Amino acid sequence: MVTGYSRGNPIEYRNGEWIYLDGVPLSQEERPCTRCGRMPTAEGYDACLGHIEGATSACCGHGLTDKYIVYGDKVP
Repeated sequence: MVTGYSRGNPIEYRNGEWIYLDGVPLSQEERPCTRCGRMPTAEGYDACLGHIEGATSACCGHGLTDKYIVYGDKVP
């Protein structure tokens, strides 16, 4: 079984699609961050981080891991 997380919510890949553990497909429902309880911004950023100038990737960690910010190919 392949598992992962979507904004801190546990998910698994079953029957060709990603689903939450309660069986709801990710394609049918978007859930908030498990840490801050907020949905991502309209642009897709983690709400608690927002837009970070110059970042190519960033994640608040969703209460599961440390947050990170990537600038190009370097992690500060």
